[in-house]
Amino acid sequence: AIGHNRYSTTGSSRLMNVQPLLAADRDGPVAIGHNGNLTNTQELHEKLIKNGAIFQTTMDSEIIIHLIAMSKKENFIERLIEALSKVLGAYCIVILTKDMVIAARDPHGFRPLCLGKVGSAWVGASESCALDIVDGEYVRDIEPGEIVSIDKNGVHSLKPFKKQKKHFCIFEYIYFSRPDSIIFGECVDKARRKIGSTLAEEHPIEADFVMPVPDSSNTAALGYSRASGIPFEIGLIRNHYIGRTFIHPSQVTRDAKVRIKFNPIRGVLEGKRVIVVEDSIVRGPTFKKIARLLKNAGVKEI
Repeated sequence: AIGHNRYSTTGSSRLMNVQPLLAADRDGPVAIGHNGNLTNTQELHEKLIKNGAIFQTTMDSEIIIHLIAMSKKENFIERLIEALSKVLGAYCIVILTKDMVIAARDPHGFRPLCLGKVGSAWVGASESCALDIVDGEYVRDIEPGEIVSIDKNGVHSLKPFKKQKKHFCIFEYIYFSRPDSIIFGECVDKARRKIGSTLAEEHPIEADFVMPVPDSSNTAALGYSRASGIPFEIGLIRNHYIGRTFIHPSQVTRDAKVRIKFNPIRGVLEGKRVIVVEDSIVRGPTFKKIARLLKNAGVKEI
């Protein structure tokens, strides 16, 4: 089985773009789930349409399916290798065929992908915390440029692509990943504490306390607090039923969600000079709303 819980890669968040994407290959049914963004989508899309491809979605992920289908290679793995050799950009993909599960990572390793075990079963996941939830064991990261296939005979690894310089996405450590995950071989919580600690050394500020914008910047704020000796406080309460605000398509919706998502604790904030450790740097405007919330709650200085 494969699953996908990310919003659509390239293209709009419409029903047609729901993943995993299902198609029929000459060997039978095939499904694909993709994390990342391809950078030569337009060029490949135009070529495929000229060659007779009919697209059912507006996603870059579908390009991989068409490239597999048009390959003249003998077996599915060879067709997949040929398809992936033509795409550029970030991809961590999981593929399901009638008798095989495949996990593959682009040669630069932009996005994370790991291999784990649950009893005698093998699992591929974007984050290691997914393994913890099912009492699984983290085995290792799937390496950049590696294709791992799992069938009735066990796990098989291929590294068919030319080695590239590794480019790990820093956003995984800052924002995307859960702090209890191992990403690019390092615990995210530990990386965030280091980021906060370094920030305190590079930008020392006098204040009454350090506070995070919960939850993903909690440990970075702890790192700042410990390195600076300035007390750590919780100044905002987060509504855990509101998801990541940067995902929403319009700024109006994002602003409304921020207001519902965070509520200031006036008794903690009133009259204080606060250092706010904030990691929501995806779009930027969100922090204006948070700054206004804090000021309205009586914060003297941010």
